[in-house]
Amino acid sequence: MKLHTLKPAAGSIKKGKRIGRGQGSTRGGTATRGHKGAQSRSGYSRKRGFEGGQMPLQRRIPKRGFKNPFRVEYVGLNLDTIQMLAEKHNLSVFSIEKLQELNIIKKTEKVKVLGRGELTKAIQVQVHAYSESAKASIEQAGGSADLI
Repeated sequence: MKLHTLKPAAGSIKKGKRIGRGQGSTRGGTATRGHKGAQSRSGYSRKRGFEGGQMPLQRRIPKRGFKNPFRVEYVGLNLDTIQMLAEKHNLSVFSIEKLQELNIIKKTEKVKVLGRGELTKAIQVQVHAYSESAKASIEQAGGSADLI
């Protein structure tokens, strides 16, 4: 067997219907589109979610909840993560610029320090927000928790 001699199985490949090629072809005239109406015309495109005039699913299902447009999203960083990064990169000042350099956060993201873990050395932390327990732990270790 050679690759250039391979052929599909007999009967598995069928020719497509030739539509709109005259009355003798049995698919002339309306070209299998029926008579009149939007779907018979060229340029017709059905709207997304259209169900033939039936009330569409996205309108049948009740709407619930509320999306606050003024919500501020924070990236959470725990104290154990800060401790690990400080040891790994030998940091004494932990700022947004450093986090961006290390590709931990994106330029537009805001950071909140959370209280899981504990610090063993004094680190100066400068971020957008702190939890109460995180701020207490940083100051207890001899560091400072500054807001930007």
